[in-house]
Amino acid sequence: MSAQIKALLEDRYRRYNTLEFIANDPICIPHRFAQKQDIEIAGFFASILAWGQRKTIINKCTELMARMDNAPYQFILHHQDDDLKNLLGFKHRTFNDTDLLYLVHFFRWFYEQHDTLEEAFIGTGQTPLTSQKARLEHFYNLVFSLPEAPHRTRKHISTPAKKSACKRINMYLRWMVRKDASGVDFGIWNRMSPADLICPCDVHVQRVARKLNLIERTQSDWAMAEELTAHLRAYDPLDPVKYDFALFGLGIEEKF
Repeated sequence: MSAQIKALLEDRYRRYNTLEFIANDPICIPHRFAQKQDIEIAGFFASILAWGQRKTIINKCTELMARMDNAPYQFILHHQDDDLKNLLGFKHRTFNDTDLLYLVHFFRWFYEQHDTLEEAFIGTGQTPLTSQKARLEHFYNLVFSLPEAPHRTRKHISTPAKKSACKRINMYLRWMVRKDASGVDFGIWNRMSPADLICPCDVHVQRVARKLNLIERTQSDWAMAEELTAHLRAYDPLDPVKYDFALFGLGIEEKF
């Protein structure tokens, strides 16, 4: 473990894990809500639509929330067929209204049986899933377990079973699970531990992590995300993914 690298990561974590971070990041979308289920749903869409420039992502997510009357949980639970017309024509990159309508259908099915989306990750059997790999695979399989699931929508939710690094879903889990005093991440889920989280690995995080020798693996895949997280765990075993702020800030803000 390099004391110099840890000092750099700790310094940048404190610099970027602040309330000022929220306004220019997709996490600002769920921060517009107070109810747990609204935060879960808005956060889910903000994370899976997190492709490209942050300003564009925020604009598209703002549009999506407006199409749901800025009350996503109520819209999902109580919409009528006519209300779904509000969603037609929505598009962000390759995500379109076919994908959106199916996910709204899935969420309605799920929330009619469960109080929180956390249960879609941990499983509802007698032995809850304990590894993040198993949890993400379970979530993917559950989302696409309904007979109406379009094949095209599968590309928008990653799974370790396909060796994906699962950047967007890991980012979503960071938002929902991490707890700290800064007020950026929500920490509204309690059955997963911050110690279990896997670092979201976008191109900026990967570039900085390689320069700091936190990644040796050349492929951008699940094994690489686990390798990076294992190195970060050496610096903070209870909250390794807090350094996502540092790596992202060094990459985006400082062009490290």
